[in-house]
Amino acid sequence: MLTVRQQFFLNASDSVLVVIDVQGRLCKAMDEQVLAGLIANTGVLLESAAELQVPVLVTEQYVKGLGETLPVLQEKMTEAPRLEKMTFSCCGCSDFVEQIRATGRRQIVVTGMETHVCVLQTVIELLDAGYVVHLVQDAVMSRSEQNKQAAIGMMQQAGGVITCTESVLFQWLKAAGTDSFRKLSKLVK
Repeated sequence: MLTVRQQFFLNASDSVLVVIDVQGRLCKAMDEQVLAGLIANTGVLLESAAELQVPVLVTEQYVKGLGETLPVLQEKMTEAPRLEKMTFSCCGCSDFVEQIRATGRRQIVVTGMETHVCVLQTVIELLDAGYVVHLVQDAVMSRSEQNKQAAIGMMQQAGGVITCTESVLFQWLKAAGTDSFRKLSKLVK
């Protein structure tokens, strides 16, 4: 059984950041203001992951129909593999599962869209596989806020930890006064 600290406190050395389906054509169906927040927060997490050596996995649902990950995010994830999938859950993609396993890490930080479809199904399967999953609620979205909130409630009931961008960043950092703190804290001011 996990301790409270093991479940609720992220460690950069045990985390993987997953960015689910933030793709051009899908983004066109989203509320522009909410989307801007998701892009900004996902950008903070990507820059933080790069600085703190947290592996990143990016998924893209049916690229031919929905397009690639937004260029503004691609710029921040140059080394992250982008995995195309046809299943809604990322766990239906064998490359995704293999790459998560290969990290040896147990904490999965999840962002992306849509919260009530691909994000929800991925989180449920990751939890079922024994991972500790932190859902970054200010870096996920659905076309409908009601659908997003329903899915967040389901993920929390299933054992997912609902968090926010700044909590992830400062848990990964652990302390002020470091070079990484000076660099990354500027991202949230």
